[in-house]
Parts: sequence; structure tokens; C-alpha cells
Amino acid sequence: MLGRRVTAPAESRPSAAKLVLAWGVHALTASGAVLGAVALLNIAGGDLGRAAILMLIALSIDSVDGTLARAVGVAQVVPAIDGRRLDDIVDFFNYAIVPAVFMVGCGALPHWGFAALPILASCYGFSQRHAKTQDDFFLGWPSYWNVVALELWLLDLPQGGSIAIVCLFAVLVVVPLKYVYPSRAPRWRHATNLGALAWILLIALAALDPERSRALHLAEIALLYPVYYVAVSVWLGDWHGLRG
Repeated sequence: MLGRRVTAPAESRPSAAKLVLAWGVHALTASGAVLGAVALLNIAGGDLGRAAILMLIALSIDSVDGTLARAVGVAQVVPAIDGRRLDDIVDFFNYAIVPAVFMVGCGALPHWGFAALPILASCYGFSQRHAKTQDDFFLGWPSYWNVVALELWLLDLPQGGSIAIVCLFAVLVVVPLKYVYPSRAPRWRHATNLGALAWILLIALAALDPERSRALHLAEIALLYPVYYVAVSVWLGDWHGLRG
């Protein structure tokens, strides 16, 4: 008896199907880092349009992988892997490093030194113990530098204006205001997520044909969603007691 190996009951072990699904979700999350790396190669090669599309695909993956992870129950099926840590690693790369390089590559920032601003601010933002609040909000602007980078590229603003915008958002990362977590918004969740999808599609169309997009003002139209996002964050996040 002392030498016998005790095995867990069969019912306590996840099925092969659950294991495949759980590892598939982790692989999907990790694939975002691969897309980001390929985007960097395209930025270096001067193909900003392809880099932009890769950034949008990575953003789309990040928009759904959390929901898929909760649906599959990856934390219970593969407890040895910390899905949140994996997500944070990929997000820091795709939401800070890749966009910072993109902003230099597209000329929005005149020197790589300016790219230090979003990267350093995001280092602070991602390392906070309370980066997300207990009621599912981001605390501080959630380093959506990919949104900023793509809009600055398509809007083709003067470099001075682009620098000012980057400085503003770098400061907002450390200002403890609450921003909506789109997939967990307490109200208007469907509208928020549909708006995000519309923004991705508009920016994708603009990235595929930047010249035509300027004539159609696609980047300006797409700005309606970031404005909506901030407005919803102001209201639901109760900035300065606006709802009280």
C-alpha cells in the first residue's frame, strides 16, 4: 500500500476536449505577440499599412480572448499557466512597444527619444497592483497607444501636435481616473463593444488605402468612438462625483 501511486479520480481531471480548448485560448493570446513582432518587421521595412493591419488583428484577439478564457474555464483546466500574466505580457508589447515604434516609423514622433514617453508611462501603468479596480474599471488611462498611433498616422498631424497628444496621454496613465473595461462595462457593454468593432473596421479600411481614407475622412469618423469611450468613462467612472 505504501508504494502504490495514488491517482486523482477521473472525474476531477479535465477532459481532452477541455484541455485542447484551454491550450487553444492560451495559444490565441500568445499569437498576439507574434503578430506584434511581425508588425515591427513591417515598420522597419516601411510597410506601415501592413503593420497597421497586424496591430488591428492583435487588438481584435485581445478583445475576445478574455471572454473565451472565462467561457472555457482555462484557470481551472490549466492552473499551471497564469492567463492574466500572459495577457499582460502580450498587451504590454502590443499596446506600448509596437505603437511607440510605429509612431516613430510613421513620422508622428521625430525622434526615438519621444517613444520613451509611452513606454515609460505604460511600465508604470502595467505594474500597478490596482491597475484594475474591484468594480472592473481601469484605473488611469489604459495605455491604448495602438489607438493613438494609428489615429496620428492617418490624421497626419503636425509633429508638434502629435508630441503634445502623446505627452497628454502619458500623463493620463498616472492620473487615477476610472476608465471603462469594454468587455466588463457595467452599462452599455454591447454599444461599447460594437463601437470598438466599428472603429477597428474603419481604421482597417483606412490603413488599406490611406489616400482614399483622407478623402472620405475615415480617421475623423473613427474618432467618434474614442470620444464616446471617454464620455462613457467620465459618466460610469463617476469622475469628480458627476453622478452624485
